[in-house]
Amino acid sequence: MNTELTSMKYKSMLTVKELSKRFAEYQAVDSISLEVKKGEIFGFLGPNGAGKTTTIKMLAGLLKPDEGLITINGFDLAKMPEECKRLTGYIPDRPFLYEKLTGMEFLGFIAGLYGKENERVEQKAQKLLDLFDLAVWQDFLIESYSHGMRQKLIITAAFMLEPPLIIVDEPMVGLDPKSARIVKELFKEHADQGGAVFLSTHSMEVAEELCNRISIIVEGRLIASGSLVAIRQQAESDGSSLEDIFLQLTGSFELQEVIKAIRS
Repeated sequence: MNTELTSMKYKSMLTVKELSKRFAEYQAVDSISLEVKKGEIFGFLGPNGAGKTTTIKMLAGLLKPDEGLITINGFDLAKMPEECKRLTGYIPDRPFLYEKLTGMEFLGFIAGLYGKENERVEQKAQKLLDLFDLAVWQDFLIESYSHGMRQKLIITAAFMLEPPLIIVDEPMVGLDPKSARIVKELFKEHADQGGAVFLSTHSMEVAEELCNRISIIVEGRLIASGSLVAIRQQAESDGSSLEDIFLQLTGSFELQEVIKAIRS
């Protein structure tokens, strides 16, 4: 793992304070605050349209907040964007890839953008391609790749750089069970070695399995944050699954009636 992960003096990898974003009259994100520590997988959950992707794009430096502060390992994203992006790997749910490049050419291009064209990164990339069964496709144009293969390639691009912070939006979309398990293990290894993962997902099973702490966002505002134990206490639902707690906290009470109607 990159020695940066063990040499940084800040305990928090990512800090968000009073972050807001509005589109015309629509308040997409409304004054949210959270902290992701080193060695942590942090889950970011919410229904469709809750503000998850808008938040992630601001954390990745793709959208400018209207208000609030984002720091990555102590660096202010607004004031030092290049330094923050150097420390961050971003895995979107629908990656844009240059289709006229081969898989290996794309990885070389990404390594060049980060100034990490070296033997270590090449070896890491090759190892990940082998893990994902992409090595036989590495010299084919990306336009011939399936959605799942493209997703595995962008995950490879992020992890080969060994950035301290990984920001990921729906990582399991399009992945086969073997690849999904590999991705989970990569997240765990990254956290175990001192990195941090900010994970947005609709899969309650993935969040429950991987995440140390969780925040739930609804209509742009955080309604719950903490460990699964703390969120169970907040919802007064000791022993309930994360899915049941999520449905309770997000007001999806009508779902029980829908399920009854379907079964009848």
